[in-house]
Amino acid sequence: MAASGYSDLREKLKSMTPHRDDYGNKIRASNGSGKGRKRKYRESEDDEYEHSDDSADLREQEARRVRSSVLQLSIFTPEECARIEEKIDEVVAKAEAGLYREHTVDRAPLRNKYFFGEGYTYGAQLERRGPGQERLYRKGEVDEIPSWVHELVIKRLVSNGVIPEGFVNSAVINDYQPGGCIVSHVDPMHIFARPIVSVSFFSDSALCFGCRFQFKPIRVSEPVFVLPVMRGSVTVLSGYAADDITHCIRPQDIKERRAVIILRKTKPDAPRLDSDSPLSSSPAQRPAPLKAKRSHRKADPDAAHRPRVLEMDKEENRHPSLSRHRRHSVSSENYRRRDEDHDKHQESSGRKVKMRRH
Repeated sequence: MAASGYSDLREKLKSMTPHRDDYGNKIRASNGSGKGRKRKYRESEDDEYEHSDDSADLREQEARRVRSSVLQLSIFTPEECARIEEKIDEVVAKAEAGLYREHTVDRAPLRNKYFFGEGYTYGAQLERRGPGQERLYRKGEVDEIPSWVHELVIKRLVSNGVIPEGFVNSAVINDYQPGGCIVSHVDPMHIFARPIVSVSFFSDSALCFGCRFQFKPIRVSEPVFVLPVMRGSVTVLSGYAADDITHCIRPQDIKERRAVIILRKTKPDAPRLDSDSPLSSSPAQRPAPLKAKRSHRKADPDAAHRPRVLEMDKEENRHPSLSRHRRHSVSSENYRRRDEDHDKHQESSGRKVKMRRH
């Protein structure tokens, strides 16, 4: 090392790559005050993602707007929660016994909905997909709001000044099993007035804003804002949080059974299936009533106590674009191998294949 004139290997390497210092100086000079500079955030040991400072600032502004338009209150005691949870269990039992009207119950894997007062079509039930296409069911097609919801829930909210007397005419109970979710959405503005009021039961969870869902396998992007939701807490959405950003419940946020009672008021001019709308039809042409979706999947009672590894956390699903490229490469490799195997099989069989020219 001394014979070559270098006492330190780092000096030798530095002299071999002088352009690195020049490049670093140029980058620092071009950044100036740092505005518009990109930072790297390490999501895991193997991945790095770049986010611009401007993008991070916008997300922070959006998070502040969400936070300012959400109201949370702790109103229900553990004893009151336990009593209401018993009533929710009675609703589930009556639904299993088939004691409700057809459109009162809507089943999905790991999540059941129970509509009372007013129900509406959404998602795969729509003939035409997209926001603004939702329609209320015809009057009388879902059961009335149970008396216990009025006595144990709505009256407490009215007495605490959360909602005015007579505001609620729609109550929905969402019952989630571990790993259940509801995709990003905005409660239909042409159907429901604001605010949107919900009360949580059975366990703690979280409500996320600004997520994007991808499916097969299910993956959820990083939320703009995460709102912890405790058992017995009341959440009120209005303004920006209700109208200008989507909200959802992610699979990883339901670790135990959780139920939420959503209390809303429908608008007087909200469209119905029997109104003058693209979904309406004459009595002779009206399609058969929709059947409630049934799921035969049962929640594993021990699922909440085991480490949860979602598909979105697996290495091969972190980069969708890279995954597609990798799948394409694997597919091409499989075709190539299959052709080689086919040729070898023909050679080993000893049969001659006569090629016909066209």
